[in-house]
Amino acid sequence: MNLKIAGRDVALRIRRHARARRMILRIDPKDGAVVVTLPPYGAADDAVRMARDRADWIGARLDRRPAPIMFVEGGNVPVLGRDHVVRRDPRVLGARIEAGTIVIAGRPEHTARRVRDALIRRARDEIVRRVGEKTAQAGLKAGRIALKDTRSRWGSCAANGNLNFSWRLVMAPEFVLDYVIAHEVAHLGYHNHGPAFWRLVEVLCPGLDAARAWLRAHGATLHLYGPSSS
Repeated sequence: MNLKIAGRDVALRIRRHARARRMILRIDPKDGAVVVTLPPYGAADDAVRMARDRADWIGARLDRRPAPIMFVEGGNVPVLGRDHVVRRDPRVLGARIEAGTIVIAGRPEHTARRVRDALIRRARDEIVRRVGEKTAQAGLKAGRIALKDTRSRWGSCAANGNLNFSWRLVMAPEFVLDYVIAHEVAHLGYHNHGPAFWRLVEVLCPGLDAARAWLRAHGATLHLYGPSSS
């Protein structure tokens, strides 16, 4: 659904959450859409009314929203927190990540997809390896590992032990990626955020406070890069 807000067409997404007790409005940092979360009994008309009532706030937030950072030849893309220049080389197949560069082949219109695919492959390699190391350290066993392009959570642990991670974490510094993996691995043993859970996270990732602070300050920036993986 699109609404006319502050003189512009804005996408409105309405979601229901079983534990929500009131309506919550936010701006999606990835695409600038207005997201209204409703309690189970909330009506869609209430979400639309809330968005229109907060038009000035929405307009101000959209005006301050950083511009997207596209995956283009010659552009910089962080890999494990270090900038890599996107460079074209017709001799390579697909794309590969080297020291300081993301080397791609193919037509210019395929650049964004090839860069994204290279990042996803690197993310999978890094995450699978680190999950293996941390589960071995903790004496736990993980299920399936999946990479997604989630907006609200960097990782999650299902009751059956399956782990999900945002592939965009590969652009964050290593200590941040390490923390998110430690957090979800610890959930394999503790399906809560109690003291025992946090003690295990600290064992698996010493200095976790710095990683949490980085995500609060810079996490939204990761969603500005490149195309969606949808």
